[in-house]
Amino acid sequence: MLIVISPAKKLDYSSPIEAPMLSQPALLDHAQELSQGLKALTPQDVSSLMSLSDKLGALNYERFQEWQTPFNPDNARAAVLAFKGDVYQGLDADSMSADDLHWAQEHLRILSGLYGVLRPLDLMQAYRLEMGTKFANPRGADLYQFWGDIITAELNTVQTSVLVNLASNEYFKSVHKKDIAARIVTPVFMDKKGDKYKIISFYAKKARGLMSRYIIQNRITDVDKIKQFDTDGYKYNAALSEQDQFVFVRD
Repeated sequence: MLIVISPAKKLDYSSPIEAPMLSQPALLDHAQELSQGLKALTPQDVSSLMSLSDKLGALNYERFQEWQTPFNPDNARAAVLAFKGDVYQGLDADSMSADDLHWAQEHLRILSGLYGVLRPLDLMQAYRLEMGTKFANPRGADLYQFWGDIITAELNTVQTSVLVNLASNEYFKSVHKKDIAARIVTPVFMDKKGDKYKIISFYAKKARGLMSRYIIQNRITDVDKIKQFDTDGYKYNAALSEQDQFVFVRD
């Protein structure tokens, strides 16, 4: 089984967290090519490109300027410990055992606008570059054209019969689904609002992280067993589900 999730905007490079094993991103050469173009931007360009405030534009301009290889523990951090958004609150990798993180290293991938695909323990330098950013580059008008079929090919290097899609639509759009050499199953999380179940973004993001953690800690390889997920009040709903879309609801 292979799980894919999205990255996060919020980062933590200050907490004293150590990873049991560190690795280098598989697509670092491509990231380096992107970084060369990003370094040429001014702070105002960065703000305009990603619709950021002047303060955030300046911060990310500095991140692009400081981005350099080689990556090491002094200038980078394990990706799964650096991201701190809603998905990662649910995943809570900081509290995972070394064995959990080693299992995750083989079964979890993070899609990224800058790095393409990251394993949990891949070293990563701080950045912000959402996959949907229309950053013109030598390969095309945006990041989807930059990555082309590279992300799909990298995911296909993992021998698995099932890919569990816990990424957002923005990020999973970078994957050419018809070329993935595995069944794709997408869990969907809904909360009751009034008399209907609806996807509420904040809760759904955290639930994707909770589901990732559930799969990792239970070492699940049989996709039907994820239907037993019952964390934080969610339950599998067969009536709302389809063959490759598992719906979990919470009242």
